[in-house]
Amino acid sequence: MRKKTLICVFLTSLVFGAEFNAPMQAYIDTLKAEAKKQDASFRDFDALRGEKIFSTKNQGKNNELISCQSCHGSNLKESAKNIFTDKTLPPLAPSANPTRLTDVKEVKKWLKRNFKDVFLREGTPQEKGDVLYYLIKQ
Repeated sequence: MRKKTLICVFLTSLVFGAEFNAPMQAYIDTLKAEAKKQDASFRDFDALRGEKIFSTKNQGKNNELISCQSCHGSNLKESAKNIFTDKTLPPLAPSANPTRLTDVKEVKKWLKRNFKDVFLREGTPQEKGDVLYYLIKQ
């Protein structure tokens, strides 16, 4: 039985890739509870929904048609240039930049700021969780 459990854990890690550290997982759990409060039918976050949020263009900051990809690029394993500051952003993918998605305070700050830049509002708990699920899989 133990061997079967270990095999399942190994296969799950191959399918789902990286995992959140303990503080980030606690934040994810908080987002799940908030999403469930807002929508009783909520079950879990979804990386495909997160990818759609990340790539969808909106009339954002400075009335520009932008998406998250406008600053972070479409290949999250590579550096990209912020279109507003012209600063080079290190890869957003945790697989290419192990420091990404490790500090809850930083993640909260950037999610809030970036949602406001792209969508002109804060993201919902479900949107934030979906985007984080998408990013952790990169």
